[in-house]
Amino acid sequence: MNKAKTIISKDFNIGKTDDRLFGSFVEHMGSVVYNGIYEPDHPTADENGFRKDVLQLVKDLQLGVIRYPGGNFTSGYNWEDGIGPKESRPTKVEVAWKAIEPNTFGLNEFMQWINQVGSEAIMTVNLGTKGIEDAKNIVEYCNFEGGSYWSDLRKSHGVEKPHNIKVWCLGNELDGEWQIARKTAEEYGRLACETAKVMRWVDPSLELVAVGSSARHLPTFPEWDRTVLMHTYEHADYLSLHHYINKMETDTANYLAMSINMERQIKEVIATCDYVQSVKRSKKTMYLSFDEWNIWRKPDIEYKQWEIGYPYDWVRFHMEDALVFGSAMLTLLRNADRVRIGCQSLLVNTIPMILTEKGGQAWRNPTYYPFQHVSLYGRGEVLRTVTESPKYDSSEYTDVPYIDSVTVWNAERSELTVFAINRSSESMRYELDIRDFAGVGYLEQIVLKNDSLGAFNTSDNQNNVSPVRCDQTSLEGGIATSVLDPYSWNVIRFNVKS
Repeated sequence: MNKAKTIISKDFNIGKTDDRLFGSFVEHMGSVVYNGIYEPDHPTADENGFRKDVLQLVKDLQLGVIRYPGGNFTSGYNWEDGIGPKESRPTKVEVAWKAIEPNTFGLNEFMQWINQVGSEAIMTVNLGTKGIEDAKNIVEYCNFEGGSYWSDLRKSHGVEKPHNIKVWCLGNELDGEWQIARKTAEEYGRLACETAKVMRWVDPSLELVAVGSSARHLPTFPEWDRTVLMHTYEHADYLSLHHYINKMETDTANYLAMSINMERQIKEVIATCDYVQSVKRSKKTMYLSFDEWNIWRKPDIEYKQWEIGYPYDWVRFHMEDALVFGSAMLTLLRNADRVRIGCQSLLVNTIPMILTEKGGQAWRNPTYYPFQHVSLYGRGEVLRTVTESPKYDSSEYTDVPYIDSVTVWNAERSELTVFAINRSSESMRYELDIRDFAGVGYLEQIVLKNDSLGAFNTSDNQNNVSPVRCDQTSLEGGIATSVLDPYSWNVIRFNVKS
């Protein structure tokens, strides 16, 4: 059996996780909203039309934030279409995803829903077809107490108290050819700067996210980021970055290593931010909002255009995907000192953590579980560990460690958690040196695995890929030894009495 070892010290840390790192994303895309979180005719629907079965699955994730309403959708969206009496709202052609938008679910419905979930909202403004005035108005509608046109309009819609949304994205992916009203970096940088100023004049407490490069492979990366930051550095609090790990036709060994590109992207964007900081002689540190990240594989349902709530990128993820997804989550944790916001994209039905059938059941994709585990046990100080692991080469990467791991110390709960992925087809003996923590006791080991990397969950077999507790960890003299099964996601938890 191959062996790996990690040395853990409480005195060496990367940074404390922000609760907003454990977030997701709801966009008017496919069946994320309509026939996803919102289906008034569903047997479980409440008086607002929200599916209660989906709502419970979302609650169990303990999401810190949820971004809304897009995405590409935002760059052509008129937010006023989704407020006021539903019978007066217009049905429109939505060109970003080639769908029909009935506008029966809008800003206030989203805030009702997210308040039930127990998360905070991140709102994205339209800086594609709209601009400064529109952004000012929506902030006034959402956050101003009263006594103005837009705040009083909100009250007339039955929302007496302000929504008090604190984090706002200044547009979405405006460097992409696929984006409605695409802009150059200079055009966007100037617009974002002036929009940020006006939004903050309405509400000085806002935290703002400037649009970074949409993808690492674009020829404008990272020059777009540099140019945008030269305009927005003193006005924005975060720079966004997006990343999707694409399965395509690659083999398992290479696929399991592809989170390395995500790590490289983070380091490159940080370097760009710090370069602009030095040029501007600024004392301010720019933090990152990884407000779209996920894996992608070919959808299981072919999309039909110009429908309401038809599934788009509806995917039953496999066990193999859960491992790659888990590595992406660990990448975010490893960079918690600079990445403060993270939004898995998307929450329901589109490359989702939760799948639904119209009128039918809701169930967890295998990717649900690594997210839930990190959300539950990954809050605290991310520790800077030393790991020795056997390595392998794939078609694109060299020296890939078989063991991908992150350790988090939660002093408030006196809990130490190690997340570990075994990328190998063989079992691995994994030794954890935790002698730096006095009074350590073993709590549990949770493992997600399946004999088939192609295994997935269905409405009829919802637990085909699901975690179990196992007895494969022993602790003696401050040294814990675990057996990690082949191709497995593991959560190893300890309590610390002193």
